[in-house]
Amino acid sequence: MRAYTTFIPAGARLQAAARRTAGAAGLAALSLIASCTTATEVLEVKDPDIVNPTDVQSVAGANAVRLGALARLNAATSGDESLLLLGGLLTDEWINGDSFIARQEIDQRTITRENTFLTAANRVLHRARLSAEQAVELLKTYNATAPGWQPAEMYFVQAYTINLMAEHYCSGLIFSSIVNGVEQYGSPITTTAAFDKALALVDQGLVLVTGTTADDTRVRNALRVLRGRILVNLNRQAEAATAVAAVPNSFTYNMLHAATATSNQIWNFNSLSRRYSVSVSEGVNGMNFGSANDPRVPVCQGGDAACRAIGVTLATRDDLLRPIIIASAWPLRESPVAITNGIEARMIEAEAQLKAGNAAAALATLNAARATVTGLAPLTDAGTPAARLDQLFRERAFWFFGRGYRTGDMRRLIRQYGRAQANVFPTGGWHKGGNYGTDVNFPVPQAEQNNPSAGGASCIDRNA
Repeated sequence: MRAYTTFIPAGARLQAAARRTAGAAGLAALSLIASCTTATEVLEVKDPDIVNPTDVQSVAGANAVRLGALARLNAATSGDESLLLLGGLLTDEWINGDSFIARQEIDQRTITRENTFLTAANRVLHRARLSAEQAVELLKTYNATAPGWQPAEMYFVQAYTINLMAEHYCSGLIFSSIVNGVEQYGSPITTTAAFDKALALVDQGLVLVTGTTADDTRVRNALRVLRGRILVNLNRQAEAATAVAAVPNSFTYNMLHAATATSNQIWNFNSLSRRYSVSVSEGVNGMNFGSANDPRVPVCQGGDAACRAIGVTLATRDDLLRPIIIASAWPLRESPVAITNGIEARMIEAEAQLKAGNAAAALATLNAARATVTGLAPLTDAGTPAARLDQLFRERAFWFFGRGYRTGDMRRLIRQYGRAQANVFPTGGWHKGGNYGTDVNFPVPQAEQNNPSAGGASCIDRNA
């Protein structure tokens, strides 16, 4: 992806400065037009940055960029229509509830490179990554005495976004950078190389977290769980279990939302605009999220008493079809979303135990996690290796519903465990007519063709 040199203003003062800058630019343009300036001159941008690089070359500026990176991470996860939603639409978490072609082709698994929603999701992920990358350098240069957890959290942002992209997009990901204010265009790399890149960033962050404050503990645990997640993606489950062993069940790393800004977009697209509906056994293979009566994925049906209690009074989706099934775990626009937590650590341990042939230990780990939720009965041994694997991935599906894990998990079932894609992804007749396609990931967006190092910006392959 082309590198982005602009910064998201963090705080009202910087936001006001950005607005003043935009206003001044508009007046200047009008002045140029009035003086009969040529079209070429009008379009020539002298200063493309929202905030000039020199404005952040200070302790306060470095901190502003750090906070801006966190704001961009919010936008790249639950604060916008991100891969958390779009990945769930590709898989079996959500079904499409409107008439937008770009969403329909994701739901149907027939995705084009021109898909505008995927292009936008790709862009905000890169913006978060690059802001965090810039924040690390600014902290080193202008605030070397900042507590170690602050640059460590920036490494977390970088690693998290890279790993999320590697889980969702095809092999052939591109990661550009900025060196001394100059774009350094990236070339396509494999999915494995992307996971390796993310792992290296996690390890850089972990070295920096040496304190015992609440922030140190929060960032250290976030990095540990992310390290485990990446190692699982690399099929190194035993190492992954070691990485997460010290993370308590109580740990959570939330994206926060507010009624006045940065609304929870899972709530928005499901409860408010009704463009997404919780799936019920989609395409033969899908999980029964909407009908399982599982307290980890609480649901209601639009218009029923439970839905009316959280403000969802309409019984139809945006396309006027019935029903609309609401994920009531996020009942408000300000509901937080955990993008990682301690239960993920337990699922990683259970998978390592199962892969090592210790089915009894894996079952005990799964049941210990279930015991933390009222109303979840203990599981019994599924009986066969294949059935135990199904049981594990079902547990993962319900623990992590709507939070960006499902695409990576389904791809792993194919890549690591030899499952056929027709037995993993939705298949057969699509619910809006026609049949499901064969896509198991997202293509590199067409916009990458603007990158001179991209080589046409097509996927190396579309395999899981």
